[in-house]
Amino acid sequence: MDKFRMMFQFLQSNQESFMNGICGIMALASAQMYSSFEFTCPCLPEYNFAYGIGILLVPPIWFFMLGFVLNNNVSMLAEEWRRPIGKRRKDPTILRYMFCSITQRSMIAPAVWISVTLMDGKSFLCAFSINLDVQQFGNGSNHGLSEVALQRLLAKIPCKHIFDGEAVISREAASRYIRCISQAVGWIFLLLMTLLAFMVRAIRPCFTQAAFLKTKYWSHYIDIERKMFDETCTEHAKTFAKVCIQQYFESVSGEMHRFHGQHDDKDSDDEDDKRKSDEDKLLGIRAQDDMNKVLWNWHTCKPSLNLKKAEAQNGDATGHVEICMSGYTQQTQSPAKKPWVAYYSKV
Repeated sequence: MDKFRMMFQFLQSNQESFMNGICGIMALASAQMYSSFEFTCPCLPEYNFAYGIGILLVPPIWFFMLGFVLNNNVSMLAEEWRRPIGKRRKDPTILRYMFCSITQRSMIAPAVWISVTLMDGKSFLCAFSINLDVQQFGNGSNHGLSEVALQRLLAKIPCKHIFDGEAVISREAASRYIRCISQAVGWIFLLLMTLLAFMVRAIRPCFTQAAFLKTKYWSHYIDIERKMFDETCTEHAKTFAKVCIQQYFESVSGEMHRFHGQHDDKDSDDEDDKRKSDEDKLLGIRAQDDMNKVLWNWHTCKPSLNLKKAEAQNGDATGHVEICMSGYTQQTQSPAKKPWVAYYSKV
């Protein structure tokens, strides 16, 4: 279990490498799924085109959506897009950068599926077999076949076990012709995808590199901030539950503690240290309503990205503290400090 925990922590800390690995696995899975997929053309004029184009386009759409589902940044992007502005404005360039990054990774598996499908040529043959020119691959006559019968004969070209029109058209020649066209389209598709990726890589440095670095930095910051907030909430929830359970048992078993006598000084010191550490982890939030307000304020009014000194965070000179509640700013009067006077006696 320790090895799996260390691996999971490593993947969390290297999310970009993890997502690249997921995209590679999906690409290999798409190729493996196609190799194990049994292609069965219906060999009917009414369904050939729909089945062939469906096999070519529907699985890539599913892989594309699956890439969005498996990407953890989708929820972060939606949260950043829908959150109220509060004290922190939203940068559209960061949202575009995050969306483009998710889209690029999600397009890898669909591109592999389309490429493999076109190279194989079965779906292309099934979809466009009825559009063949009989005069080009036949013997010059249709042997008195009507238009409907000829369409049904052409639709049977992908199915060699039921094709019975060798006298009208050469099935092998027609199949080779369509497969060659499919492979040509596949190579053109690969060339266009590679050219597009090259253009994205080559054109990006031509723009302002500082703007790109700024966008990349703040997108990473949003991701890290979300992770650390979740970790802090988890740690606070564990400490809150621990202190709540301890107080419950201490209140119930108070008589038993008095019966067994006092603990020694060493145990009491250790317990005091543990209590102090627990108090530090609670961060001063010890009530359910207070924690609900903290979580609500974090969503509706995230703090501004302007770090200040600890003295400035406690309030201004007049004793006012700004608290963002439910989308508006509310000023509360901080308790005034009482003056202290020291008296010294000469006796």
